[in-house]
Amino acid sequence: MTKDLIKILITEYQKYVTGVPYIPRQIECMDGQNYVFVGLRHAGKSYLMYQRIAELISQGHHPEEMLYFNFEDDRIDSLNITDLELIKICYEEMYDHRPIFFLDEVQLVTGWEKFARRLADQKFQVYITGSNAKMLSSEIATTLGGRYMIQEVFPYCFAEYLMANDIDIRPKNAEFKFKKQIVKLADDYFLRGGMPETARMTNTRPWLSSLYNKIFFGDMVARHNIRNDFSLKVLVRKLAESVKQPLSYSRMASIVSTTGKKLSTDATIDYIGYMEESWLLLPFENYIGKLQDKEMNRKYYFIDNGLLALFLLDPFTSLLENIVAVNLRRRFGPDCYFYNTPKAEVDFYLPNESLAIQVSYSITDKDTLKREIDGLLALSNFLEVQHLQIVTKDEEDRIETEGKTISVVPLWIWMMNED
Repeated sequence: MTKDLIKILITEYQKYVTGVPYIPRQIECMDGQNYVFVGLRHAGKSYLMYQRIAELISQGHHPEEMLYFNFEDDRIDSLNITDLELIKICYEEMYDHRPIFFLDEVQLVTGWEKFARRLADQKFQVYITGSNAKMLSSEIATTLGGRYMIQEVFPYCFAEYLMANDIDIRPKNAEFKFKKQIVKLADDYFLRGGMPETARMTNTRPWLSSLYNKIFFGDMVARHNIRNDFSLKVLVRKLAESVKQPLSYSRMASIVSTTGKKLSTDATIDYIGYMEESWLLLPFENYIGKLQDKEMNRKYYFIDNGLLALFLLDPFTSLLENIVAVNLRRRFGPDCYFYNTPKAEVDFYLPNESLAIQVSYSITDKDTLKREIDGLLALSNFLEVQHLQIVTKDEEDRIETEGKTISVVPLWIWMMNED
């Protein structure tokens, strides 16, 4: 890559990123910290950079301090670590400012982490994005040596989705003023997911199908040189169909093998890992399980309801549990579990929040209601839990039983409260 091209790109990017409109995300960056933003393709990592650029300029930084570079630009050939240094040199030839680095999808450059560490050691302020969860691997964490904070970027939460549709729920009583619109948009968000680019689309399926194909063929098949892509395709579908159930690796391998294409347990473990690396799946462990069971018998949720809905004919109950899982993981991080023993099953348990949640599309059936309540009571009698909830699609109630209170909350209200 020539210096002339680099300088042209620096100027173009600088003009673009200091003026691009964006929906403010509910993610705050601390001044003086370096960040690695990681997450699914098109989840909004680049726009989070634009938001941070706007924040820094509003604090008094000059627009020319912003050194943004997009490594997915089709005008850029394959790069190596020497090209990263050349970008820095070109900027220094153009400006007298000390740059603030914004390196977008830099994981495409071999050796990027060494350059990132050197920038941090030289006290530059640096923001990095990447779609590959290997950016969180032990090797890179060791290389970066605590110099960067890792920030997961999810698709829109419900409040952000509403804002993308011109509804701001922050003012007092806004939820009452816009209740009809909010309930309708909650249904859209439930069925279509929260990918930022789909927030105002009427037909999201073609775009989501295209995104999934990029993840499948780009982030998994091509990146990991997978030859048995048929088995991988079947495994994704089976995981989607089983999103509410704990699954072992051997069970998944057996299910896929019944389709006529053999898949070993070892290959299944690898394939699941690739899905997690690409941010397609979020694993949840059994809180009460033994160490081996925690690793080998997990639940898997999809990062976005719109992607999950691509694989389901009757999606509603699965989408409800999936959207709760994603919201919990977004807000509370990896310390979210399910609770499964021979005597009790609870969909979600958050020990740090003293919170247990059952998810049920409807509890009008007495047997269903009893099952959900019994699970919560069994858990709360074994572990001290202050907050017990049942999240439904549309029903609301307050249940007093055995000296405990269980809140029954419709999804749209639960998402507003969570956000």
